[in-house]
Amino acid sequence: MGDADLTNGTSHDNSVRPEDDDDTASEEASYDDGVYPDLQDLALEQLRRRGLLPTGCCYDDRMKLHMNADFSPNTHHPEDPRRIHEIFKAFKRAGLVYTGPEAELPKIIKECPTRYMWRIPARPATSQEICLAHSSEHMTWVEHLDKLSTAELRELTKRYDQGRESLYVGSMSYPAALLSAGGAIDTCKNVVAGQVKNAFAVIRPPGHHAEFDAPMGFCFFNNVPVAVRVCQQDYSDICRKVLVLDWDVHHGNGIQNIFYEDPNVLYISIHVYQNGHFYPGKPPNPETPDGGIENCGAGPGLGKNINIGWHDQGMGDGEYMAAFQKIIMPIAKEFNPDLVVISAGFDAADGDELGGCFVTPPCYAHMTHMLMSLADGKVAVCLEGGYNLSAISSSAVAVAQTLMGEPPPKMTIPKLNKEAARTLAKVQAYQAPYWECMRPGIVDVPAVQSLNANRLHDVIRSAQRLVLQEKHNMIPLYVQRDQLYKSFENQVLVTPNLHNSRRMLVIIHDPPQLLAQPDPIDSSLQPHNAWVVDGVTRYIDWAISQKFGIMDINVPAYITNDEDTDSYIPGYRERILQEQVQQLMNYLWDNFLQLYDADEIFLMGVGNAYLGVKVLLINRDCKSKLSGVVNFVTGNLRPVKSDIDPDLSLWYKENSRVYVAGDHACWSDHDLTKKVQKRRFGTVIRSPKLGLNKMMQEHADEVQGWILSRVSATSRGDTTEEEDEDDGNGIGGVRAG
Repeated sequence: MGDADLTNGTSHDNSVRPEDDDDTASEEASYDDGVYPDLQDLALEQLRRRGLLPTGCCYDDRMKLHMNADFSPNTHHPEDPRRIHEIFKAFKRAGLVYTGPEAELPKIIKECPTRYMWRIPARPATSQEICLAHSSEHMTWVEHLDKLSTAELRELTKRYDQGRESLYVGSMSYPAALLSAGGAIDTCKNVVAGQVKNAFAVIRPPGHHAEFDAPMGFCFFNNVPVAVRVCQQDYSDICRKVLVLDWDVHHGNGIQNIFYEDPNVLYISIHVYQNGHFYPGKPPNPETPDGGIENCGAGPGLGKNINIGWHDQGMGDGEYMAAFQKIIMPIAKEFNPDLVVISAGFDAADGDELGGCFVTPPCYAHMTHMLMSLADGKVAVCLEGGYNLSAISSSAVAVAQTLMGEPPPKMTIPKLNKEAARTLAKVQAYQAPYWECMRPGIVDVPAVQSLNANRLHDVIRSAQRLVLQEKHNMIPLYVQRDQLYKSFENQVLVTPNLHNSRRMLVIIHDPPQLLAQPDPIDSSLQPHNAWVVDGVTRYIDWAISQKFGIMDINVPAYITNDEDTDSYIPGYRERILQEQVQQLMNYLWDNFLQLYDADEIFLMGVGNAYLGVKVLLINRDCKSKLSGVVNFVTGNLRPVKSDIDPDLSLWYKENSRVYVAGDHACWSDHDLTKKVQKRRFGTVIRSPKLGLNKMMQEHADEVQGWILSRVSATSRGDTTEEEDEDDGNGIGGVRAG
């Protein structure tokens, strides 16, 4: 057994050899307890008095003996024995474990005892310890593997290494699993007892998928729950509340289910969920909770289970740091644990193809550093998944260096994925009933609705109606629909005698912008600190002063249903918006606009609702009645092109003004900028302003002058010039409507 390493337990071998990175060489090494019997105890006592303790490391070569029973040359499994070998080898390369002459150990221990990780030997867990988290039947099943022949092990592997079970077995699987669980136990016990300040258990097989009564997902015994239960039993006075943070890319179903009703264990898992399609997926029993964010614990453990389940793979530093800052750390501090155990799978690491995420070593370091602020720094890291040998090694080194006191490296946090931000908002809403820190800004919707409350977007539209009715006698226009929602009330407002107007301005717009300054303590909103900003009103006032008839069309970001009870509901979905706007615009054209005798009709589109301009032009032959189009765009830049009418794009180019926000994605790329000059996007103008209301204010005089210049000289678009070749896609990094 190769190298001399700082150790705080019984050694397995007393020989000393230089460092050997060959795969066949054993990494287990220590000095002879008989030579320095009291040296370590004395050093630890001195460190305690000085307020200093080393970081521990548990590793044992024998855990590599768990291998697939199928020895064919092409056999390979992601849960490779080299996983722990490469991590420990990386620790040595980084100088985290001592590999020098054993004769120097007394000097090292005396002069710089925290320079290296102190070794924690792995020993087999006892059946009594295993059964603190598993059934006796399950313990018997794993123990029985030791008695099977090679042929029987191969047959068992064929049966289990598929589907949700995903497990292989070998002749040494049982003893390796015992060592893995025992290593986790003693790693946590050394941290709790103050033998080390924190520790890293480089162990396998992993554990977090193993259920109370069944193996699963490369796992036999669930190492972390076994270790936590042992610590709670043996150190009940100083280890009552435990936080288990699982950052493996897969949901730790086994840990969740073992602790689901335990009020003293807070389990937080951050994983890819994909609506239950990512491994481990939906459990066979529909009553068993999965990794969904709605599963918050049960009975006395209600609120002690937190799932941050990403909508898809591809998440990285931005999403994980946001999860820590917005959800994990606030709740963890409120929970105030006595011990933190990291169920550390590194398959979310950048480079792991199985996980498909992009978490970097600096991010793992920062997450570890934040967790070290809890429980007086008592943090135990237990290895779980991670299948790219390079990625898990560099990530594990970053975590170990942070445990040893190195500051996390500087990192640039990418922008947060929008769907991931929505996930975090939903997690906060689900956890708000159980955690004070999650309540600011969260509304108990059912309770509010029971008070006869109204959605604010409906109230605002009603208020707009009153204002426009008082100023210009505008009234609601009836629109026939199969289903009526409150959001549809007052959706279309028109001036009196619109059908007799010779000039007409049709405005299809997003709801007004809401601006508010919440209370810094409880995030509550007071009316005197909130504003409704409506840039459309200025154009209505001007148009009426110029004898225009007005049709004002409000397109809500979400159609409110009475049964909606979520505190956060995402708005604007392209498909739903397309359906809503197309049906509405076709109805208004067919039943009103095309029947009127107006000489000049102008369209104005504002925000996402400007999709209505596109669908009307494409679905109805209306350009002969239109005098011009004005659009204000901050989102999707939409092409107008028709296979039926080849002249439509040229007409749109010659009869439109499309103002696009100065920070729009189309201006950041030369090819995109060139693309938006094509006819199908209209006459695109870059605005120096950002935001719809500021753009509308900036260009008001210009737009009004342009409209008036076309009142008496309307272009009818009688052209036969061929349309530019194009692919019809939208511009701005978002799909076209």
